[in-house]
Amino acid sequence: MTESAPKRLKTGPKIGTHNGHFHADEALAVHMLRMLPTYHDSPLIRTRDPDLLAACHTVVDVGGEYDAQRNRYDHHQRGFTTTFPGRRTKLSSAGLVFKHFGKAIIAQKLGAGVPQDAPEVDLLHNKLYESFVEALDAHDNGISVYDPAGISAAGLEKRYSDGGFTLGAVVGRLNPNWNDKRPSDPDEAQEAEDARFYKASLRIGEEFERDLDYYATAWLPARSVVQKAFDKRSEFDPEGRVLVFEGQSVPWKDHLYTLEDGKPTVLYVLYPESTAPGAKWRIQCVPESKDSFVSRKPLPEAWRGFRDQELDGISGIEGCVFVHAAGFIGGNKTFEGVKKMAVKALA
Repeated sequence: MTESAPKRLKTGPKIGTHNGHFHADEALAVHMLRMLPTYHDSPLIRTRDPDLLAACHTVVDVGGEYDAQRNRYDHHQRGFTTTFPGRRTKLSSAGLVFKHFGKAIIAQKLGAGVPQDAPEVDLLHNKLYESFVEALDAHDNGISVYDPAGISAAGLEKRYSDGGFTLGAVVGRLNPNWNDKRPSDPDEAQEAEDARFYKASLRIGEEFERDLDYYATAWLPARSVVQKAFDKRSEFDPEGRVLVFEGQSVPWKDHLYTLEDGKPTVLYVLYPESTAPGAKWRIQCVPESKDSFVSRKPLPEAWRGFRDQELDGISGIEGCVFVHAAGFIGGNKTFEGVKKMAVKALA
């Protein structure tokens, strides 16, 4: 019933989860635990035997019990309704482990003695849940992205299947097929299944760690850059409708929406294409929401789909490079030129 891969001595506190068909939530839960020093060398027991699970230090996704004091993190029991703070999605084992251990994982990633109660840890804890873990919780609990009744009432139908595109599908494909040849010896069969689970846990864990790395090393440092530009926005437009990154563009959408605090004012973001001297500049429209393709104020329809001198003539602005046919982004050779594009687009 013990994990067969990788082949190394396991000396940490035992982690237990169920055997049989595995899912993304417990695969990620196990990986997140093993990211911490306490569990780094923990053996994994995959079983539904209550006695074997009782001997485990930490149990996820099986056992019918949620008790953080006893390190029991199951969500299948009747009456379970726990959610992540500020969210409505019922947690799976991934969400439960992230709720209780996520801040330790994040503080460890930030290093430099950052405590778990630091504001930046709390910020990343919420961000990683919303951007990564919550979708796994919803998938495992059978919660649709949109209200099915509302979708049906609107007469909307999916244009294609996106099942193969999800992390749940990635993990699901690592399960054995129903007609795969199974070793006749029960221990060998379990070892083979455990080896597949280990690959699944590592696979989804790699994706989680990529997100953690991005948000900790790129997204979080961008916050101060966006804050600085946001504070100076009235220098470029009295009504604060233009945000300018004078040195380098950074991931700005999440931070901008947070800084606006429900009061959308910024319509265009201006930034250089690179830090090289003489770099061209871009003007990008702010979307209505983070995941929307609809701009708050698209660039003028007459400019869309034109380039270079032809666009100069249409816009009356020198140095134009392009405006996308959808009107959400454009470019100019200079900052002065792109600023004029913003001024005309605002008018």
